Amino acid sequence: MDTVELSDSVSLGSGSEGEVDLLLKRANRHGLIAGATGTGKTATLQRLAEGLAKQGVPVFVCDVKGDLSGIAVGKDGSLNPALVWDVFGKSGHPLRTTVSEMGPLLLSRLLDLSEAQDGVLQICFRLADDRNLLLIDLKDLRALLEFVSDNAKEIGQEYGLVSPSSVAAIQRALLALENDGGAEFFGEPALDLPDLMRVDGTGRGIISILAADQLVRSPRLYSTVLLWLVAELFEDLPEAGDLDKPKLCLFFDEAHLLFNDASPVLQEKLEQAVRLIRSKGVGVYFITQSPLDIPPALAGQLGNRIQHALRAFTPQDQKVVRAAADTFRANPGFDTREAITSLAVGEALVSLLDDSGAPTPVVRAKISLPDSRLGQLKADEIARLKSLSPVAGRYEREVDRESAYEILSRKVETAPVPQQQSQLPQPRRAPGRQAESLGMALAKSAIRAAANQIGREVMRGLFGSLRRW
Repeated sequence: MDTVELSDSVSLGSGSEGEVDLLLKRANRHGLIAGATGTGKTATLQRLAEGLAKQGVPVFVCDVKGDLSGIAVGKDGSLNPALVWDVFGKSGHPLRTTVSEMGPLLLSRLLDLSEAQDGVLQICFRLADDRNLLLIDLKDLRALLEFVSDNAKEIGQEYGLVSPSSVAAIQRALLALENDGGAEFFGEPALDLPDLMRVDGTGRGIISILAADQLVRSPRLYSTVLLWLVAELFEDLPEAGDLDKPKLCLFFDEAHLLFNDASPVLQEKLEQAVRLIRSKGVGVYFITQSPLDIPPALAGQLGNRIQHALRAFTPQDQKVVRAAADTFRANPGFDTREAITSLAVGEALVSLLDDSGAPTPVVRAKISLPDSRLGQLKADEIARLKSLSPVAGRYEREVDRESAYEILSRKVETAPVPQQQSQLPQPRRAPGRQAESLGMALAKSAIRAAANQIGREVMRGLFGSLRRW
């Protein structure tokens, strides 16, 4: 494949006033693609994502309906540089994180905990930090919860009241999460963020496709995965200042799910992360039906806007149309509100940031079709992508190293009889986990010993996840 010819912009289409281009140096200022069902949002997302990738920008897209994976295949059948990911590990490389990296704030949202239950979870994470207990997967958290419950009085004196009913509620929530398949998301090897920020040998950014058609059936898990990704990028990436093009662009479909039932604290932290992450070279693009799906404080951060047609059949519809029109810089050539309801499929009202960072007057444009396939990948194409993947084999084998479960279980095994009140009953090992080889276990033990000699410095990041320095 020949090296691509780079430009300073991405062509989206054409309007009455000429070509409509997104400047690469403004692509990290975030954006919105909105419109009613069937108006062309997916094709626009695909056009923009592939255009960024051609200019050397790695891209992460959520394939919610299963019809976006065709971005990995050119119209001639050739494969574009792409990685396919899947939380469940069926349609792509497994996408995992650890319980510690998730942090208590996002985990509390995932489990839909009450304020009291959230407090107990915060105590569990603090206890794990203080006693060097790694929380990797759900069995680690379950073992820690049992330990906290059995030692509630002693722990309560140091960390605060621990209610047995709250512990039981968290355990029930963990069981419900496992029944929904959420346990697959927690484990090792966890995602290495640089694998989302790859560029191939021709200079093209690699497109990471999250197969989310099954994941979105559990909306809370889907939204938590995406919020975790924003948190990880925000906390791991260094400040980058003004760049000629982004380090990475994220496209989140069904964006309203990110904000449904979000606590004020979580929403505030998400708004803060999105506002500041652009200074780290990351652009975030939300795809949703109504612009009102985005909280006002966050909507104000979305400088690049593409609005497809909206319906105005009801008073609520008309309110959405007015809100969408009012977000654009007016164009004296047409009535924005009227135009929104009369756009044809594939047409959109577009306002992008200009060279100075100011929004351009809104224009009516015909969005060009993507150069890649519109539609799903075939099973053999997915298999070929996985076989050619630069991360092939890295994430497929799950690793179960020593963590909170093993440490707390060992205390029970070596405890004298009769068993004291503070001892932890032996939890059952979760099925389906592969045991480490002796050599791997010894190697990791040596690494941990060396790390302990250097010292273990940790802090809780913006979203409460565990940060290592």
